[in-house]
Amino acid sequence: MSGKELYSKLAAQRFTYLERARDCARLTLPHLFPDEGDQSSRKFVTPYQSVGARGVNNLASALLLSLLPPNSPFFRFVIDEAAVKNLQQLSPSAQSETEQSLSQMERLIMREIEGLSIRVPLFEAVKQLIVGGNTLLYFPDEGPMRVIRLDRYVVKRDPMGNVRKVILKETISPAMLPPEVQAAVQTTLNSLEDTVDLYTCCHVMDDERVEVYQEVGGMEIPGSYMIYPIERSPFLALRMHRVDGEDYGRGYVEQYFGDLVSLESLSKSIVEAASASAKVLFLVNPVGTTRASKLAKAPNGAIIEGMASDVTVLQVAKSADLGVALQTMGAINERLSYAFLLTEASVRNAERVTAEEIRLVTQSIERQLGGIYSILSQEFQLPLVHRMMDRLTKSKKMPKIDKKYITPTIVTGIDALGRGNDLSRLDLYLQGIAQILGPGGIQQYIDFREYLNRRAASLGIDVTGLLKTEEQIQGEMEAAQQQATAQQLVPQTAKTVGNIIEKQQSPPQQ
Repeated sequence: MSGKELYSKLAAQRFTYLERARDCARLTLPHLFPDEGDQSSRKFVTPYQSVGARGVNNLASALLLSLLPPNSPFFRFVIDEAAVKNLQQLSPSAQSETEQSLSQMERLIMREIEGLSIRVPLFEAVKQLIVGGNTLLYFPDEGPMRVIRLDRYVVKRDPMGNVRKVILKETISPAMLPPEVQAAVQTTLNSLEDTVDLYTCCHVMDDERVEVYQEVGGMEIPGSYMIYPIERSPFLALRMHRVDGEDYGRGYVEQYFGDLVSLESLSKSIVEAASASAKVLFLVNPVGTTRASKLAKAPNGAIIEGMASDVTVLQVAKSADLGVALQTMGAINERLSYAFLLTEASVRNAERVTAEEIRLVTQSIERQLGGIYSILSQEFQLPLVHRMMDRLTKSKKMPKIDKKYITPTIVTGIDALGRGNDLSRLDLYLQGIAQILGPGGIQQYIDFREYLNRRAASLGIDVTGLLKTEEQIQGEMEAAQQQATAQQLVPQTAKTVGNIIEKQQSPPQQ
């Protein structure tokens, strides 16, 4: 079955999820999921309330901060226990040196992520997850990461939720195709301005490999066929809420869709009623002595003939009814603010953000979202690390790591700050020793060089050239001893020389 036929077959199963995503987008951010057939110049309908848009942006910012912390890696390399025992047998400092090397590789991967500006497309992807529940990330061997909207791809999963097939549909110009493919495609086009559909297919071959290729008009593009390890696939099909047996996920906004619909309806009614109440109309008694024409033409402060009882002002007199609507809208607004973390303490806007502030945001997300962040850590963060390792290894910027002994691990929940958690446990351990054994116990049982190396690894600091080597320390100690010895010899030498001079200058005895 060709990519086009398989895409058409799976697109029918995607219809319900796509329509639901569009309904949620209309009440939050309409541009995320436009209606079918909309052009880029189309004007979207503006909702009467901004709680949905503000909540999606706030929640997306909090998730982005937790998925990619700005101050430290969101992952760490863990050494197998058997490998740790072998390192300890080699030398006491072998484990510490290995930890420092792994910490350097963690910083290398984070620098590569920052250099590719992944935060920008990831923020868009997180918003699509919150609203529509699904998004596709395409991470090629070269170049930046791309975010694919739900209406441009289809996905097929097995009953366990593992991705088996992903097909991406793109409409491109034939000029972007290789010359040998252009000649075959041009025969099926009516004019040179026509476009063609390019299908990028990703199929899981077995439990260890995936194949990726592209085709146009049922023809495979030469040179597009690639095979990747399954954990390093360039396609990441993300979900917000996982539902067993379903190929697609559910959005976060969908859970609060009823409140958003009610808030939109009440906001529209209150705005329209307020607009009607703001309109000022004067009613003049048609059989009274006051003339409407004179009243309309009279300037401010003028004196005309008439009676005040002939003139009244039209009033809506719906303040009591609008008060009930306003009270109901306030209750709904409060529920939505709590759901989208609008009432939670957010990270301050400053150049330096402390780890404690990020930890508080992560705790708030884990408590409110009920483990959604943990799902994204396994379906996005871990594959992202594997993909970055693959790219850096191919470019020879990082040595190949044997996954039998060293594996990347994502730390989720309140420990989402990576090695920063190791630092707090290390300090707590030393504090406990000091309380039990006193300062002398620390000096007796703790190797301070090993402690300094582990503390630097926890902080992500490269100590090369910073800490003195054993040879430097030994040399400085010897130099200090020589200087102390010289200082002791100087007075004795000066005294001896003085005695000799004194004897030489003294007259001989007769």
